[in-house]
Amino acid sequence: MTVHTAPIALDFDEGIDRKTLRRLRDRFMAVNQHRWERARSALTYRQQVALEVLPLVFHLNHPALPGYLDSDCPYGLSHYRPTEPTLNAARRLARTFSLKDEGRRKPDLEALFLMGSPGTLGHSVASDLDIWLCHRADLPERGVRCLERKAESLAAWASTLGVELHVFVFSAADWRTGRQRAEVTGENCGSAQHYLLLDEFYRTSIHLGGCYPLWWLVPVEDEGRYDECARQLIDCRFIRGDEYIDFGPALSIPQEEFLGAGVWQLYKGIDAPWKSILKLLLIECYARGEHQPLLSRVFKAAIYAGQTDPDRLDPYILLYERLELWLLEEDAPERLALVRQSLYLKAGLPLTRSAQLVSGWRTGLLQSLVDNWGWSAAEIENLDNRVRWRAEDVVTLRRAVVAELTHSYRLLSRLARDHGTRAAISSNDMNLLGRKLYAAFQRKAGKIEQINPGLAPSLAEENLAFHHQSEQGGAAGYDGWLLYRDLEDPSDAFWQPVIRRSGNLTELMVWCYCNGLLSRSTRLNVRGGTSTASVAEMREMLDALGSFLPFPVEPAGREALSRGVHPLRNLLFVNVGLDPQAHLTERGLHKLSARHDSLGFSGGRENLVNTIDQVTFNSWHEVSLQHYAAGDTLIQCLKNVLASVAGAPDRLPEIMVHSHNKGHGATIARRVKELFTDVMRHFFAGGLGPHPLRYVIEMDRRFFVLRFNGTEPGFVALDSTGALMDYLAKPQQSYVPVVFDRHALLTDLPLRTVCHASESGNIQVFYRLSGDKARVWVVDELGSVFSWQQGYVNRRYLLVPLLRFLENLTERRQLRQLETVADIGGTQCYEMVLRDGQWHAERRPDADSNVPLPGLEVQAIGIQEGDSRVRFDIFCGDQEFTVQEYGNQLIPAVAHYIRSLRHSPERYPVYLTDIHLPHDLDPQVYQQDIQTIQYLYYRSELENALNQHL
Repeated sequence: MTVHTAPIALDFDEGIDRKTLRRLRDRFMAVNQHRWERARSALTYRQQVALEVLPLVFHLNHPALPGYLDSDCPYGLSHYRPTEPTLNAARRLARTFSLKDEGRRKPDLEALFLMGSPGTLGHSVASDLDIWLCHRADLPERGVRCLERKAESLAAWASTLGVELHVFVFSAADWRTGRQRAEVTGENCGSAQHYLLLDEFYRTSIHLGGCYPLWWLVPVEDEGRYDECARQLIDCRFIRGDEYIDFGPALSIPQEEFLGAGVWQLYKGIDAPWKSILKLLLIECYARGEHQPLLSRVFKAAIYAGQTDPDRLDPYILLYERLELWLLEEDAPERLALVRQSLYLKAGLPLTRSAQLVSGWRTGLLQSLVDNWGWSAAEIENLDNRVRWRAEDVVTLRRAVVAELTHSYRLLSRLARDHGTRAAISSNDMNLLGRKLYAAFQRKAGKIEQINPGLAPSLAEENLAFHHQSEQGGAAGYDGWLLYRDLEDPSDAFWQPVIRRSGNLTELMVWCYCNGLLSRSTRLNVRGGTSTASVAEMREMLDALGSFLPFPVEPAGREALSRGVHPLRNLLFVNVGLDPQAHLTERGLHKLSARHDSLGFSGGRENLVNTIDQVTFNSWHEVSLQHYAAGDTLIQCLKNVLASVAGAPDRLPEIMVHSHNKGHGATIARRVKELFTDVMRHFFAGGLGPHPLRYVIEMDRRFFVLRFNGTEPGFVALDSTGALMDYLAKPQQSYVPVVFDRHALLTDLPLRTVCHASESGNIQVFYRLSGDKARVWVVDELGSVFSWQQGYVNRRYLLVPLLRFLENLTERRQLRQLETVADIGGTQCYEMVLRDGQWHAERRPDADSNVPLPGLEVQAIGIQEGDSRVRFDIFCGDQEFTVQEYGNQLIPAVAHYIRSLRHSPERYPVYLTDIHLPHDLDPQVYQQDIQTIQYLYYRSELENALNQHL
């Protein structure tokens, strides 16, 4: 085979001839044929069929061929004549296939090209086939969409043969004007690049059928006047215009394109770094070397000069030679080493096993490169045995890869800014790619780092040993964990390297699982030290992780990245490596109790949840872990989960909980899951929220009230039932109902029933009779709850004073707000009745409120003076008692006056019939509408004070 022939020179000014143009086209086609044969040789016998019949399935719309949709689909490949091997391949697919003469029908398709790595040194088993299908410019939209559907159908068929096929459908006219359909997907650069892709196309494409690229016929030195030369070729009839397709010139890359192209390659490099590193460095080289020709022009110039050796024209060889020359000039040996490593791994040819390889030409070409690099046999063997790489090897390499990707991104961003240009990438695509980078590489608190982004096939370990720091001696009280491999004897830990250290066992396990070190087949060794961790517990945790998050963790897709991040699911590990009742377990005991609530267990009301490890998997496919071990761990964890949900209330995350089965583990897990599920269901009912409510949880003899301030959750801890009642009686800005956890306040079921019966805008009075005592609750219009106990004689004396007081308040409000009378609810009475073991609030008529009671009308008028506490003037009938006159003796004076009016020495309580409060109860705030609960509070205070002096 002749690999170097006589140069061809075209001079458009002096004159050109058709014979020279045909010879030039044939030379390009000869190189093209070499590439096609090399691409075909890299495929299996079944896969070769897909490559062979591709031009035919688009040239004919034959129902027996793959991809056929309907008879209206455009077809016909310009100037295409199928070869005998192609027809034989079609007959192997469909015995009924036969070629029919279509006459002189105008073809709908102009050309078909294969581009990228096929036929090059960089073509590996995992490489895909990218096809450019170019239709005529005037094809109707319906036809274009039909071709796109056919392309999808062909891709599905090719996948059954083990070929990853991508067909991009557009017209050359749309390409030249930048109007081709573009969207960022796994195989399309979207809006990120145009000229860079054209440069790659011209130096890597393989012509499969149809028109030839007009670019072939314009010499490098004439590309500055490309359009003029193209018109001369066609107008002067040196060539037939319908035999060539024109994508335009590739003179240089505009500065606007570098940022978009760089970010796009980073997007690809996250999952497959070797090819992207090469392309990123080429982009940087192009950006820095403005006067250096593009590689496509180097390729064309070499063919014009007579170079037809496929090894010398291999796109990856041309790429490497450009990068090597540039990096040597830049004195960057580390980056050059990474380029060589990337090229070797992209080729996917283990030279240490070259005797087993089929692609002899690729092996020889790669071996010659390695020889020139001066690599040792040990270096080559290390790369060839990536399957044996361990976590430490990958971490070191990942650091270099991430550093290079980050360096390229920052440099390209700076170049775009320095030139004052707008990046040739849409803001949506830019945001999308940036999010993928963030999800893959950004370090943040609690995030589990993925150390193997396609660097090694597997990091699985046969043996892993988890050792608690207390096993190693050292500082007392240190709770860290150490990870080893292959420890036959625990004492060997002193001499073996540590794979990883962590202050938390769960974090260490999740890291091992997400990075593939730990699987169900891994043999485990656990030295728990002062913890109770065991192999059994870790096996349970591994099973829980496997159900929670399948390995490997796939990168997030376009749709997920285009939306805000939100949690998909949470896995809560409770009490890892510890026994919540260790003080009893040591004595062989376990506390038994009728109280089975894990948050208030037994008579001691113990909270059995001591620690929580929250593993979160979010919509950007990030895995993170947060450890709760101090303070109110369960409530802190619950608060953080609620905060993460508030931004996306219509997508509640799944909650999974695991606690070691030993002891009360299963019961604890059920209780915690129940609690989290109930809380989220109430706050985010209907896919909306967070809804305004006060959620009460009883735990460890205390109460916790959860509520939202906007979208930010918070909680209040209360040490007693009295403190809880004081909290529930506080004024509200708007109606906020009280919701009790299913295990909260089971000792006061009537209160739970009262709060459940609460209604917005109404004042509700509930009472429970018990002998000579009565418990009264008032729930006001905004859901505040006020309660007290008093002596009971009859229903009239129990309710009438209170109802009269509440009616006076309602009447005053109606007088002040005549326009909103309909919005003011009345007062409703309910009696708490125990029936069939359940408490019920039964409505009672309030007719007794109109019955007059004997005795005085006692009114109080509040006075606010400065920052001092509000004080009251009191009126008993017509008798006035003012603060100004009586000062601190006002209450005793009023009590004395009331006693003097009574005819019997019997003591019985006094009730206030009305109170007026100033609107500046809080000197810093003016309250237009004072809440009922505030009136009830001051009424209670004054009545208690008076009754103490009676």
